[in-house]
This record gives sequence, C-alpha cells and structure tokens, in this order.
Amino acid sequence: MTARTSSVLLFVCLYNKKRESNIQLTPSFFFSWKQMESVSFPLLSRVAICGGTHGNEMTGVYMMRHLQKEKIDKIGSVSVSTVLSNPRAVEVCRRYVETDLNRCFTEALLNSPVTDSTPYELRRAQELNAQIGPKGSKEAVDLLIDIHNTTSNMGLCLIFYSIDWFTLHILKYLQSKMTSVEVRAIQLDIPISEAYSLESVGKHGFAIEVGPQPNGVVRADIYNMVKEAVDHVFSWLQEFNSGSTFEEGEVEAYTLVKSIDYPRNPVTGEITAAIHSQLQDNDFKLLQRGDPIFLSFSGETVKNRAAAIICRGKDMRAR
Repeated sequence: MTARTSSVLLFVCLYNKKRESNIQLTPSFFFSWKQMESVSFPLLSRVAICGGTHGNEMTGVYMMRHLQKEKIDKIGSVSVSTVLSNPRAVEVCRRYVETDLNRCFTEALLNSPVTDSTPYELRRAQELNAQIGPKGSKEAVDLLIDIHNTTSNMGLCLIFYSIDWFTLHILKYLQSKMTSVEVRAIQLDIPISEAYSLESVGKHGFAIEVGPQPNGVVRADIYNMVKEAVDHVFSWLQEFNSGSTFEEGEVEAYTLVKSIDYPRNPVTGEITAAIHSQLQDNDFKLLQRGDPIFLSFSGETVKNRAAAIICRGKDMRAR
C-alpha cells in the first residue's frame, strides 16, 4: 500500500511553433509557474503507444492488437508506432519472463553490456530503446504512452516523472472530455536519468494505469475507458499540431509519501494480513489516524497510526 499526498500543478499556456522556444523552465517546490504566460514547442512528428510491458496486463495487449489490426500508423501529421513491449511475457501471460521489463530503462541499464547471462527483459529494453529512443536523444519519439493495468481500484491515472507541459495539458484535456470517470495523476520525483520505466524513453511520456482489473483478464469497461483516453490523446495531438492554443490552468497530482508493507511473519516473511474491508477499494480517499488498514488472518485489526494520508491500494505481490 502506498500513501500519497496531493499538490496543485500550475501550468502555462501551450502552443506550437516550428522553431523551438529558448525559454528555460525551472519548477519550484510547489510546481508553480505564475510568472510565465506561455511557452511554445515544435510540432510533434512521432508518437509511440505501448502495451504488454507486463505480459499479464491485458488492456494494453488488446489495445495494441486493435491498433495494429486497424493499421493506425498515422494521426493527421503524426506518425504513430504501436509496440507490444514484452511479447514473450504476453505469450505466457506472466508479468515478466526473467526480470521486470518496466525496471530496465535507467540510463545505466540501457548502456550496460549484453552477455550470455543478460536477462531477456534487459535485452528487450535495449531493443526498445534503439527502436523508439534512444533515451535522452533528439531521435527519441516525441511522446511515449505506455498502457498498464492494476488490481487496485484507482480508475484512470496518468503516471509521469517530470513536470512536463505536454503531460499536464493532456491530463487537463482528458479530465475535460472524460467527465464520467475520475482522471488522476501521480508524479514520481525521480531524475529522468534514473527513471526506470518505459515512458521515460520518449522526449515526453507517461503511463496510463487503469484498474481494477485482475491479471490475465480483459474487462470491457476498463478496455473501453483506455480506448476512449487514447482516442482523446489522438485528438489532442491533432489540435496541437493544427496550431491550437491550450490555455494555462491547474491540475491536482499525487506524490509518494511512503509505502506501508503488509504485516509479515518475522521468520518466514509471509504476509499475515489482508487489506481491511473498510479500506479495500477506497483508493485516493483520506485515511485518518486510527482508521483500520489491515485485518490479520487471525481476526485482529491493524489501524493507521500516522497522520491523515491518502492511500492507493496494492495487491499481495511485489511490484
């Protein structure tokens, strides 16, 4: 289980120009850019949509199959690459074959030598980096979107590393279009060179994580939610490249405070409790001091001893 707090992200007016702006942007602690009025970016030319980074998260797998079947390789002036990230894991419907692919995209790992003992997923990460990167280069795709599922009841959530104008404006756009669902954001405070997941390979990028959905299963409502989000992102790309101006505004994002592990047997390390029924499926809701968080298998309630926090649930496995 992870505890999170929310911050308001203020962002500036965004529009495109054929020549890139020389303005340098420095985010403050509170993510505020009140002194800036607008910023321009060049047209977007290459976008990558990825799924199956974890082979048992089926929404992305079936979204890639749909996009490839429909031969969607261009949206207006934007070239679109659809990538099934981890085909071997998809084939066996497992999160990964040898090691977690979505932890292999740090600069150090991407530049590490390949030997006979190199895990398949690290080899695959370097292949993907060559295909849609290289990470941190001018040749990398302009925008990379990686589709994930979670068993947590978190709805539709964008996860990103840096305070990125494109991501913030896309987030706001999705919130304005998808009014029947909560569209949230999580910002990870990690330097981009140390960013470990696939979306960090693009010049701009974010993961779309949607749940709840069991591993190895595709739910129609979850799939349609992601399909709607992807369609809206495509519309946003066309609007941006057509010269539309996106006005400044603010959005709320969640940041990590701490992780709270399950109670465990001190000798074996086995989990000895489950999420309490009063907390189960109540992601992104305030958890007060004294509220129940775990129920042990012997019937004892474990309560929150910390100050009020907002929680996102996790299932009983390593992530």
